[in-house]
Amino acid sequence: MKQTNYQLFDFLDFNQEMNGEECLWKTCSPVSAKSEGGDVVFELPFQKQKPAIDIEPDASVGRKTFFLRIRAYGNKIIRTAIGFDSESMTDSVMLEMHETLKPEPLFVEKTEDAWTVKDSSGCVRARLNRSPIAIDYWSDLLPEPQETLELSFFPDGKKEVKLSAFDQFFPARHDAFALAVVEKNGSFDRTTLSFSIEADEKFVGTGERFSKMDLSGRTFQLKNQDGQGVNNRRTYKNVPFLLSSRMYGVFLHTAAYGKISVADHSARSLQFLVEEPAIDLFLLGGETPEDVLKGYRSLTGFPGMLPKWSFGTWMSRMTYFSEEEVKTICTRLRKEDFPCDVIHLDTGWFETDWLCEWKFNKERFPDPERFVKQLRQNGYKVSLWQLPYISRNAEQEQEASENNYICKVTEVGQQSDSNFSALDYVGTIDFTYPKATEWYKGLLKNLLDMGVVCIKTDFGEEIHMEAEYHAMHPEKLNNIYGLLYQKAAYEITKEVSGDGIVWARAGWAGCQRYPLHWGGDSACSWDGMAGSLKGGLHIGLSGFGFWSHDVPGFHGVPNFMNSVIPNDLYVRWTQFGVFSSHLRYHGTSKREPYEYPEIAGIVRKWLKLRYALIPYLMKQSEKTTQSGYPVLRAMIFHHPKDKMCWHIDDQYFFGDDFLVAPIMNSHNTRDVYLPEGEWINLFTGEWVNGKQWLYNVECILEEMPVWVRKGAKIPVYPLHVSNTDEIDLEKTVTLDFSDNYEGLAKSILGGIWNKDVKTKS
Repeated sequence: MKQTNYQLFDFLDFNQEMNGEECLWKTCSPVSAKSEGGDVVFELPFQKQKPAIDIEPDASVGRKTFFLRIRAYGNKIIRTAIGFDSESMTDSVMLEMHETLKPEPLFVEKTEDAWTVKDSSGCVRARLNRSPIAIDYWSDLLPEPQETLELSFFPDGKKEVKLSAFDQFFPARHDAFALAVVEKNGSFDRTTLSFSIEADEKFVGTGERFSKMDLSGRTFQLKNQDGQGVNNRRTYKNVPFLLSSRMYGVFLHTAAYGKISVADHSARSLQFLVEEPAIDLFLLGGETPEDVLKGYRSLTGFPGMLPKWSFGTWMSRMTYFSEEEVKTICTRLRKEDFPCDVIHLDTGWFETDWLCEWKFNKERFPDPERFVKQLRQNGYKVSLWQLPYISRNAEQEQEASENNYICKVTEVGQQSDSNFSALDYVGTIDFTYPKATEWYKGLLKNLLDMGVVCIKTDFGEEIHMEAEYHAMHPEKLNNIYGLLYQKAAYEITKEVSGDGIVWARAGWAGCQRYPLHWGGDSACSWDGMAGSLKGGLHIGLSGFGFWSHDVPGFHGVPNFMNSVIPNDLYVRWTQFGVFSSHLRYHGTSKREPYEYPEIAGIVRKWLKLRYALIPYLMKQSEKTTQSGYPVLRAMIFHHPKDKMCWHIDDQYFFGDDFLVAPIMNSHNTRDVYLPEGEWINLFTGEWVNGKQWLYNVECILEEMPVWVRKGAKIPVYPLHVSNTDEIDLEKTVTLDFSDNYEGLAKSILGGIWNKDVKTKS
């Protein structure tokens, strides 16, 4: 549909023909409010509107009454919900409320001018304005404004977040609605709610968004799909949560498709549309971004801690095809002194490439148990690729179909536009059916029992839509499917191996509980690297704690499978990976560092630095599991009052102390913003005062613009290792960034950084 610049069409998705199939019901002022079971419930009449761009009440139709419920959790979270054909507040698998998060009883006090909702301490948590509009009468040319809902929330009892009651030109021309529901063909179909925002308010989050830091002026579709890159509107991980620069968060508790308009359709409003006749959302207050994000995780779950070996190097490509090939690669990595912990087998370990049957090819991997055991003896863990779709002619096809472990496809069609194979997928595993989930876990258990440590839960952003599932309609399941899928794989992996981990691509609210996630199929290009970082920053502002990306990008440009990767891109992306929560090489062609002999020595030094930083990384990861922090942090986490930081999307904090500014061009230069504080260059020891831009910073390929907070004490491992099994954390030492620090080469890590191991023949 062509853009009209009218909210009714462009945001609420009305048919432009206005043929009477759809109509809008707009909320009026509440007629009553009462306390009920610790909640406060407002009785809201809704008035039907005539089908036209100019909003006008249809007086021939009587009002309908519905109930808006308000609940408090502790002293920083308010929940409000309304249902038009069902219960308004129901919990879901997205929620995993922390034991400290208890409902706080609410009461309502009524005066002539306001109905005020307070908690047991007397703190105001919501207020309905009932004061009449101030009028200086001059003309009756236009009708008076309709009734609306002038309701404000105070999630933390301090800052006001109010519904957008009067976002209009004249009374009949609206650009947002405080609260309204759309009726379609006689049934309520979709709901909208809007908040009033300030002129300089900025927003971040909404999932793995490949966008600028401040999302204002954009409208985002909440519909998971294969991103097919990291430089477009499509995204693998939508999360219906966003954070305001005014220090409040909004979590739209739904799995349905929807939209968020961030000061876009109207610069005065933050608007939500959800494709179901109900809306349930949480408002979260706080003093800092971390405070608000901790509240969000208190609702939806904290990430689990990951094992030490996962922080080492992961080596992969699409794909390794045999035991012999894998052993040759692993032997050469050790021989040439590239530290590595995980070897990942992608699509090629099955009988037929891409034909996922959860079994090794008997000819190319004749003894999988021995193969995995031998690799583990050499310090390598094995990760395996698979996906949640059953292919036609797969070994499990008949069993899965007969037992309803996969959906029943009602119309033949392609479930995804992203397959690299010509396989016909006959169904999606139905994780809404407990027996199907247990069956799937059994498939993974056979692999985990032989020593495999991680399952790559690839895909999951899209499912068969013209199909029947056990407990959910496909349009409600699609977004949340990744959560159910990853939960199953995570649980069986932890049960068998003791380590809770997956390597996942799809995402929705709650998926952060089952780390870890990576950024999908980025291009091997500078823009692919930049897009990856943008996605990582926003996903970290959406509740996720651990996140990775394919080094040095997934696919070639312009030849998808075969384009040559430039040496400098390989090095610069490696540096970005070293300063990420997890480091994995993966893509459509050669990824092993010895395949790039001109830069292999530089890459080796950086991988050794990565292993030296593992004690610091583990300390920061522990913090991530107990707070609102991700490992890779947008600048605003530590400098929320610095307006410049709300616009920076190409540099970040790595944990508490490192400020990282990746080089993302072939010129070896970039501008760097140092926020308030005193900063020491990791490589040179140069000391700089913050709150300033450093322009045209030159940086040789061997180094990277990385600054450390002056006074920081970084736990590091100073000894040479080939994998994390060799790291004895009792031998951790402290790298002290004081006035005496003279640069990495002269530090306690100099023995690692200065070691020049030549490429061996």
